Amino acid sequence: MAISHVWLSSHLRSGDHVVDATCGNGNDTLLLAGLVGKNGRVWAFDIQEEAIRKTELLLENSGISDRVRLINSGHEKLSEHISFPVSAFVFNLGYLPGGSRNIITKPETTLSALSQATELLLPGGIIAVTLYPGHSGGDSEASAVNEWASSTSPQNIHAWRMHQTNVPGYAPYFILLQKALS
Repeated sequence: MAISHVWLSSHLRSGDHVVDATCGNGNDTLLLAGLVGKNGRVWAFDIQEEAIRKTELLLENSGISDRVRLINSGHEKLSEHISFPVSAFVFNLGYLPGGSRNIITKPETTLSALSQATELLLPGGIIAVTLYPGHSGGDSEASAVNEWASSTSPQNIHAWRMHQTNVPGYAPYFILLQKALS
């Protein structure tokens, strides 16, 4: 189980509202839909129609598509689609697994989306970000996200970085942010 899934599983409850900022093949969206239950809602974003279709099929086959709204748009437009507090955001950055490696998340859109997410996040809510520095463009995005997370106010946002110590430095790693309760 991915470390992000461990955190999300321990944090989310039935009825929560959550966002998958990069739905990709739908695995995070499926997990979120299961965790929030029939009374919860998931908004799943992706710029690629292929990702939206794959996610839609996965959700339909699992019988839980009714609690997910798929949005064929970039995550930098979160605030255009969501205007109320959210319990969690998931960002799985990089490229669509099995898709074109030329279509990747970009530092400028990701940073915009992360800033919007912190504004929309409920007190105690979390933002789970998985970064992939080992691909073309991934290192610059990872550096930008690290710098952004490090610059957040510790009175407002608690930020942690987690990585495996027994893998190369370009291996994926995880940043967890939690909005302070007060």
